[in-house]
Amino acid sequence: MNTLKIAIQKSGRLNEESLQILKDCGISINNGNDQLKAEASNFPLEILFLRNSDIPQYLIDGVVDAAIVGDNLLVEKGQNIVVAEKLGFSKCRVSVAVPKNFQYNSIQDLKNLRVATSYPTTVLNFFKSKNISIDIHQISGSVEIAPNIGLSDAIVDIVSSGSTLFKNNLKEVEVILKSEAVLAVSPTISTENQAILNKLQFRIQSVLKARKSKYILMNVPNDKIQEVSQILPVLKSPTVMPLAESGWSSLHSVIEEDTFWEVIDQLKSAGAEGILVCPIEKMVL
Repeated sequence: MNTLKIAIQKSGRLNEESLQILKDCGISINNGNDQLKAEASNFPLEILFLRNSDIPQYLIDGVVDAAIVGDNLLVEKGQNIVVAEKLGFSKCRVSVAVPKNFQYNSIQDLKNLRVATSYPTTVLNFFKSKNISIDIHQISGSVEIAPNIGLSDAIVDIVSSGSTLFKNNLKEVEVILKSEAVLAVSPTISTENQAILNKLQFRIQSVLKARKSKYILMNVPNDKIQEVSQILPVLKSPTVMPLAESGWSSLHSVIEEDTFWEVIDQLKSAGAEGILVCPIEKMVL
């Protein structure tokens, strides 16, 4: 039987969230501490735990069939790799940062300066598109320290909360690109393993839909059912069940997390009462 090989980051936040989404897909993984490879016990899946920076090349070479990786890394090292699904976690941005005392008015202020980064291709392409010449210093590890030790005038690095920049007396001045975890596919994946990947992707989509939605129950006067139903657009139609009290019904439906409070306000204004909201584990449409 064929087995799908998928790469994920060896350690860190992306590793934890990648394993969590696989777990939420109902996949049991037999992995111990410091293992570089693990198999699923209930799905034809083998996981390789790799250095983040190595994953694009493993995809290109066909060593793995797929990977959960930050799309910023694909921009840097795997531009021809297909992204099958955006996963919505490990969100960050690749940004330009300068010392706090740097008088920054526009990107033109970076012209001919020394820029330290672990993403030379991304940085060069960005500044080339702006017709700005810079001096690239490619380094790995703690890029934020470069201006403090005189190695560079500015940096380009991954930013999440910005706390690391703050601690190193830096400020974010330009966002080059926004990134999140994605499910990436090797260009050499076999037809058989593509079929397995399709099954995995279907499960992932069901989990992601559930994460973005809430199950909602409410009591509604019968003469308000149509008005309330029009506020609930996620499913084809809400479930309507009569209550013991004459003239009232219970409506069950789904609302999106992003517009949760706005929808709740609309439902209350339309006459809904006793509103209950529950998390959804899976959502298959």
